[in-house]
Amino acid sequence: MSKERSLELSNLRPAEGSTQNDNFRRGRGHGSGNGKTAGKGHKGQKARSGAPRPGFEGGQMPLYRRIPKRGFTCPSSKEIVGINLGVLNDRFEDGAVVDIDALLETGIVKNPKDGVKILGNGEITKKLTVKANAFSASAKEKIEAVGGTAEVM
Repeated sequence: MSKERSLELSNLRPAEGSTQNDNFRRGRGHGSGNGKTAGKGHKGQKARSGAPRPGFEGGQMPLYRRIPKRGFTCPSSKEIVGINLGVLNDRFEDGAVVDIDALLETGIVKNPKDGVKILGNGEITKKLTVKANAFSASAKEKIEAVGGTAEVM
């Protein structure tokens, strides 16, 4: 008894053996199935050689030039994720080592991007060893005040 699969958008695929490779010779006669106009239709600008480049709108100002360009993006800028001390105090046990891997594991950080900076917002009562790319002055002060260590990676 064959198991029939329902036809849905999530499992659509071409019938077995029906797919064709697009790597075939065009314009080699009627028998080839792609002769005469070689798949370009009849007449018109796109049927001829020297058809316009992508984005060309027949002399009208193209969309990529009509839309305003604003600002400047510095190629060497870094996107740093900031984390407050209060979050670390809630999520980690006393004596834990907090590094980027631990932050990813607990779900505090989803994508560390170019680095992680610990900020001093919130209170900390647990002695933690925190390893990050940067610390604010107040965060470093608060971590060391409760007996923890703040290490710059």
